[in-house]
Amino acid sequence: MVSKKVKPFCFLFGLMTILTVFAGCKAGYVMHAALGQIRLLSSAVPVDDALAGNTLGASQKERLALVSRIKKFGEEQLGLKKTSNYETIYLGSDQPPVFTLAAAPKDKLILVTWWFPVVGRMPYLGFFDLPKAEREKQKLLDKDLDVVIGRADAFSTLGWFRDPITLNLIDGSEVDLVEIILHEMTHTTLYVKGQGAFNEGLAQIVGKRGALQFFEKTLGPSHPLTLKAMDVVEDERLFSAFLISLFRKLDHLYASSLSIKDKVAKREEIFTACLKDFEILKMRLKTKRFVHFGRAPLNNAYLMAFGLYHRYFPLFEALLDRHGGSIPEMLLFFRNLSKEKSDLLAAAAGRIGEP
Repeated sequence: MVSKKVKPFCFLFGLMTILTVFAGCKAGYVMHAALGQIRLLSSAVPVDDALAGNTLGASQKERLALVSRIKKFGEEQLGLKKTSNYETIYLGSDQPPVFTLAAAPKDKLILVTWWFPVVGRMPYLGFFDLPKAEREKQKLLDKDLDVVIGRADAFSTLGWFRDPITLNLIDGSEVDLVEIILHEMTHTTLYVKGQGAFNEGLAQIVGKRGALQFFEKTLGPSHPLTLKAMDVVEDERLFSAFLISLFRKLDHLYASSLSIKDKVAKREEIFTACLKDFEILKMRLKTKRFVHFGRAPLNNAYLMAFGLYHRYFPLFEALLDRHGGSIPEMLLFFRNLSKEKSDLLAAAAGRIGEP
């Protein structure tokens, strides 16, 4: 089953075909990723041409025209790196471009990782083709791992190539569009090799709080889109707290002396209780961001895929608030911290006194 959720996908595609022979990567997978990336790049058209043509509807053109303003705001107000990304658009499909695959042991809250040149260890794989993802999933299931396949609304090549806008982004809401663009711009600005949870957690806070700042400054604090962006942040806080509580229960179980068989049996009880708790939480949520949670069977890979993006939101928000809500100052803090510390999540937690 494919789990559909807002989950930007960040991976370095084309360069890997050059480095595969030296890195010992799976040549077939890397070639698939590279060809998918090349297809998007070669088929993309300039944004100005798309705006002048008849392919897009009026509402799509309005959101596409918004992209340049989002980029400018991110660069000038948030301190994000200026690139040539999002100056083209891929019109070939309105579906999210990438399927993501994550795996985890049945008795541990850790994600399996894959090593690649430049980006280091990645906690997921990306596929442009669902059957290829399904075949890789079966190989991992045969190793008795938990596995989940999701869909990514966006991806980044970390500035190595000119990433295009995809149709699914301009078919969504303005708030989603601003958040995702700022999220991906964050990856291009500061990406720490091999630290997936840090990279995604940082991009989450910049995307969500940055989107709120964008609407506050461009439309005013009382505009409906500003209020919607505020609701997104509030829902993120609620869901993150819910997820953290669930992880604590599972960590306690997995650290026990029970056998793996008994742990797997006991975790099903926790999963059942979790879904009941989520039904209560849904009544407090103001947006539909997390409406798909729990529609696919719960397992460690499924939960950790969510955790990669949402587990550390309170940590990053606390650090942002410590810097007066200034995203540029927070980015500078992390850039300097990355020169001193190897585990940035642990170092960041230490700065605010978390265990």
